[in-house]
Amino acid sequence: MFKTLTRWVIVLSVVTTLYNPIAFGQEPKAPTLDMAKKQAIVDEISALLNKNYIFAETAKKMEELVRSRLKNGDYDKLFGVQEFARAVSQDLASVSKDKHLGFAFAPEMAADIRRLRSRNADEVKAAREKELNADRRDNFGFRKVERLPGNIGYLDFRVFQSPDQAGATAVAAMNFLAYCDAIIVDLRQNGGGDPAQIQLISSYFFAEPAHLNDLYYRAADTTENYWTLPYVPGPKPVGADLYILTSSGTFSGAEEFSYNMENLKRATVIGETTGGGAHPTDAMIVQEDFILRVPIARAINPVSKTNWEGTGVAPDIPVPAAQAFDKAYAMAVEKLAAKAADPKTKAEFEWILVGLKAKTDPPRVDEKTLKTYAGVYGERKVTFENGVLHYQRTGPKYRLIPLTGTLFAVEGLDYFRVEFVVKDGQAVELVGLYDNGDRQPSPRTK
Repeated sequence: MFKTLTRWVIVLSVVTTLYNPIAFGQEPKAPTLDMAKKQAIVDEISALLNKNYIFAETAKKMEELVRSRLKNGDYDKLFGVQEFARAVSQDLASVSKDKHLGFAFAPEMAADIRRLRSRNADEVKAAREKELNADRRDNFGFRKVERLPGNIGYLDFRVFQSPDQAGATAVAAMNFLAYCDAIIVDLRQNGGGDPAQIQLISSYFFAEPAHLNDLYYRAADTTENYWTLPYVPGPKPVGADLYILTSSGTFSGAEEFSYNMENLKRATVIGETTGGGAHPTDAMIVQEDFILRVPIARAINPVSKTNWEGTGVAPDIPVPAAQAFDKAYAMAVEKLAAKAADPKTKAEFEWILVGLKAKTDPPRVDEKTLKTYAGVYGERKVTFENGVLHYQRTGPKYRLIPLTGTLFAVEGLDYFRVEFVVKDGQAVELVGLYDNGDRQPSPRTK
């Protein structure tokens, strides 16, 4: 979607989003354009690009292309507003290669922008409240915050909304994670947002001031510096190991967060190379009903002196996005286990690692072996049914899931496992294992 203020635009693809009217919540319409209207559109696009686009020479080349296409009659048969906008957008992209730039027929969005910029205070208030209500209902993009076994935090959010509205939600999430020993930030479905929210969330991960990023605006010839904030509400998890999950759909502001943390050596980025959009953008109305998305600034990282435009952010640990969480969780647990001095804490990490290893590389135990485990172990009973072992004590049956050849997880009971002691090819004892280290052996009785 577009925002009326300059920010990392929350759009993943010019092709699938910008000039698709359905993506804007509109039914397709079929008004037509005459030559005079097309000329007016090209004139206005050219003026806006030349004034605002971050690279002046590229803006001029884009103007030259669309003017030549109009003059040569290439747009003559494009009477529908959507097909004309699509053709123009593709031509602009062919020159700029800029994933943030695009052009669309979007009358409802243009109307929303006019309301937000109106001089009528009541109209502006109503428009802002409508937008804010939608953002609230979406919980400002925050989907999940939790503490995983091993005291590892997990945060999944899909957009960096403005801290003016979403700041309290972001603070609450960060305060929840404050005492975790490691934190996984999931940006695999995050398409960008407001630099100020990036600044707020980033500030929780640094004890001392850190220079995050700079944004250069060509039209004003000014540079805006972004440092961590001197104060954030609540404690900071500055000692926590940080892991960031990415996908090819991670875009714009989500890329900035990843790029900043990677360059500052504050996080390990795990997943796929990101989308490659490094230009904060503004939405500009063209001829009442069209929207031109214009990149008006470019990121300049204080460490690399460049950005991720067109290349994306390369992960430290490249894995398919679907495997990124398991990889990050395993790395976090392994690192914490290596540092743990307390035997009980070490045992907790080992418990987690066994489960993670079995998840990524499931062991295969043949039916013949499984059948030898079936039997009665005191008040505990193990049965073999339909190719699967089941465990029962006094209540319901639970399916047993192999973790190794003799160790099994009990489905639905994360804190409890079953291990078989085997002698001469026969299970002679069942040991109930608890995640707190307790062991309950039960010799086989039948």
